[in-house]
Amino acid sequence: MAFDYAAPAELFLSKRTGRTRIKYRRFPTAAEAIRFAVEGLPSLRTLGAFLQVGDERFNCEEIRRHYDDGDYPLSKKRPVALPPAR
Repeated sequence: MAFDYAAPAELFLSKRTGRTRIKYRRFPTAAEAIRFAVEGLPSLRTLGAFLQVGDERFNCEEIRRHYDDGDYPLSKKRPVALPPAR
């Protein structure tokens, strides 16, 4: 079954500190939520991120896998080129 990148999605971030705090953000599409999670956050694993699309939940490894998939519909951030060594 193909992943629906156009479906609405919710991203949950659980910061692991002395007390558990969960942050929540809703996105109009799963593709936008995935891009935000991968490109906009320092570390999905550290933040305990998971994505919910409909009744399905995806952990940080699965979020990254959907981002790397050839079917991912949005443009990706280009890696920064390092200057040549002198």
